[in-house]
Amino acid sequence: MARAYNFAPGPAALPESVLKQAQADMLEWGSAGASIVEMSHRGPEFMEVATRAEADLRTLLGVPDDYAVLFLPGGATTAQALLPLNFASQGDTVDYVVTGHWGKTALKQLTPAVSVNIAATGEADGYRTIPARESWRLTPGAAYVHITANETIHGVEYRPAWGEPAPDTGNVPLFADFSSSIASEPIDISRYGVIYAGAQKNLGPVGISVVIVRRDLLERAGQPRADIFNYSSQLANDSMLNTPPTWNWYVAGLVFRWMLDEGGTPEFNRRSDEKSALLYGAIDGSGGFYRNDIDAAVRSRMNVPFFLADEARNAAFLDGAREAGLIGLKGHRVLGGMRASIYNAMPVDGVRSLVAYMQDFQKTHG
Repeated sequence: MARAYNFAPGPAALPESVLKQAQADMLEWGSAGASIVEMSHRGPEFMEVATRAEADLRTLLGVPDDYAVLFLPGGATTAQALLPLNFASQGDTVDYVVTGHWGKTALKQLTPAVSVNIAATGEADGYRTIPARESWRLTPGAAYVHITANETIHGVEYRPAWGEPAPDTGNVPLFADFSSSIASEPIDISRYGVIYAGAQKNLGPVGISVVIVRRDLLERAGQPRADIFNYSSQLANDSMLNTPPTWNWYVAGLVFRWMLDEGGTPEFNRRSDEKSALLYGAIDGSGGFYRNDIDAAVRSRMNVPFFLADEARNAAFLDGAREAGLIGLKGHRVLGGMRASIYNAMPVDGVRSLVAYMQDFQKTHG
């Protein structure tokens, strides 16, 4: 069976070599006599897996020692609900910059105990750009400022052309949802108080998330919460306060190792530049047959939404793409159209194949 090029936004494509390794380990882990799925999370075999996964992620992302790393069940939306519980006391103000669908989703997870200030929003222009930093109305003494580093649906990303990938928020810690762009380029983690990411786009399978938090922030009292929702308690128990999603953690660890073997974030940064330039070049060079409406300064290198000039041809485009071995291209229901997610596991040849198909489709239907 030939595997298709999978442009799905998440759960997303995983490296084929990782899938083969996971397949080999599904029946028996080493000489343990049992599958990795069947092992106790507190047994020596899985503890070795967990320890190596954290060490590899720290190396991959350059995580400083004064930051803790947590591997937790759920995805980014779960983390969005836990941030105010752990880091904002009752009556505190939290600042949110909203640049798309997932920024709006983060707002929905806030509890009534905190006061939210929408410091800036791109809603007026349909989230086609990111409001300039000087326009943000930040709250002095806020508990934190929250941004979405890359909007998976709307296709905007904090890029250097916008001004800076990590906006300056002064003495107020910056929290960022990196679910769809983590590990796609080197980042200075010291610029952030918290970075979090659902694994199912660039880091592994669905069902587990990574939270990287500056250790001093864990000293905050936050709001009353069950211990299972307490990040400090999770850290004290090595992210195993209860049974973690061990298989997901294991597969994520395989992805971390694969990325390191491939050259780490500098190499994936180079590939991301190449892949996104190919795809945006095809869209911009189509004479209007395809279009992307995002401000070029903040175009995402991970998620590329695009539209056919004649949307009546959408179904034919998707049918032909599937026949050509290109799947996962249907746009999100919020926007419609098409979307190509070109995360780290998507090879350059996959984007070349998509571009060739787009050009052939235009010749046939243009």
